[in-house]
Amino acid sequence: MKREEKNQLSKDKILNAAIAEFGVKSYESASLNNICSDHNISKGLIYHYFANKDELYLCCVKACFDALTEFLDGEEYDFTDFPKGISQYLAARYRFFNEHPHYGNLFFGTVLQPPVNLKKQIKELRKGFDAQGIRYYKAVLAHATLKKNITENEAIEYFFILQEMFNGYFGSKAYEYSDFHSLIEEHEMKLSKILNMMLYGIAKEKT
Repeated sequence: MKREEKNQLSKDKILNAAIAEFGVKSYESASLNNICSDHNISKGLIYHYFANKDELYLCCVKACFDALTEFLDGEEYDFTDFPKGISQYLAARYRFFNEHPHYGNLFFGTVLQPPVNLKKQIKELRKGFDAQGIRYYKAVLAHATLKKNITENEAIEYFFILQEMFNGYFGSKAYEYSDFHSLIEEHEMKLSKILNMMLYGIAKEKT
């Protein structure tokens, strides 16, 4: 086996072990000691490939967003019918997180309660996922008639503002939940409704 291949196998082993650790615990409660003891990995080997816990965590986050983005792009959505399209999209997300539960915890941990000291780096790592969201939203807007005083750029800006507020709300609610998975289920359940309200509004205009 070539040295490069051996190095990659060692790095992959560490990364998979870290995903298993961060996939069931928060960033704060996860530890390198657990990764070492649970997966028979020496701490020296971890520090050979990763500078510290932060770098290892960010590599796990990148793997999560990359895998999710690739999976979602492999699905089909009918955005000519917004309720149907968003239902298909959320169903695809549910399948992905159901098949990869560790990624589910990583994803929602970074979205709802990201480590304060790593927010900037996480924002960079999720750029591909955010760009994907814009593509999907533009596909919806292509089949919608915007009001005369609303531009596409304004609609996209509103989408991001609402998304940040929605996730911020659930991030603050996380402290009320003893079971993080219950929080995730409520988040996904209400996401469809909130996106529908965003697109069509909540009140009829007076004639």
